[in-house]
Amino acid sequence: MIAQRLCTDPAKDGFQDMSPSDPLSGKVAVITGGASGIGLATARRLADRGCKLVLADIEQAALETAAAGMPADTEVLLVRTDVSKRADVETLAELANERFGAIDILFLNAGVGATGPLVDATHEDWEWMIGVNLWGPIHGVEAFLPAIVQSGRDAHIVFTASFAGVVTNEGLGPYSVTKYGVVALAETLHRELRKSPVNVSVLCPMKVGTNIEHSHRNRPSHLGGPNAGSDVDFDDPGFAGRIVSPDDAAKIVVDAIGTDQLYLFTHGECREPVARRFRKIDAAFEPSQSRA
Repeated sequence: MIAQRLCTDPAKDGFQDMSPSDPLSGKVAVITGGASGIGLATARRLADRGCKLVLADIEQAALETAAAGMPADTEVLLVRTDVSKRADVETLAELANERFGAIDILFLNAGVGATGPLVDATHEDWEWMIGVNLWGPIHGVEAFLPAIVQSGRDAHIVFTASFAGVVTNEGLGPYSVTKYGVVALAETLHRELRKSPVNVSVLCPMKVGTNIEHSHRNRPSHLGGPNAGSDVDFDDPGFAGRIVSPDDAAKIVVDAIGTDQLYLFTHGECREPVARRFRKIDAAFEPSQSRA
């Protein structure tokens, strides 16, 4: 675990040159997978709104590059974190609280992907994806949620799931299993916190122009390492859709903060597959009722 505090202009430590009317100015945001893709794009948008940032990622060099690109008066804490490890995420929470105090925005975004038929999936494939995609958000909830709830403050928790977390497709078995779990986690938390000042959202994108197709670069050696599998192929039109930019996805995330919007979708074209799935579920009751 490597932690680095950064304020690009120490003379401005604690200062945010933002209008006090902006509800996000001065808020503290923790973002996992914050050094690239949707996480980084969201961090930039929040920095522009005057937020203080805690960026967590497994790639230290990418974290430093990400921080260097933030506005000069942005307060940033960098924490190298493997979200599949509970101890890492607990340390992330401790460092964030030590540096900034209460957390206002928690974006549990880190994720990896792999494609291929279930018959070819290895145990290591399952362990790797479940560790990052599902245990990662669970560890985030374990480490951050009690303090967020106990603070009694307005806060927002956002999870990154996937369109594959609401509609399955061939070749995405282990990935879909993990993302269905993230959607269930967000839905349950949303229900449990509905009488509290904490809002919950889950982002369910189709294809976004990120590095997820090269997730194997960070696959740990004990689970096969970077050469254990080929790069991800999310180009199947059945689950890819248009390629949306990370910034477009980030806008959806940031616009939802402070609202009670649970589901966040990046692609309108996924609406019909979602509706078709639930029509099939609804239709399944008809024969069962006739047998009752």
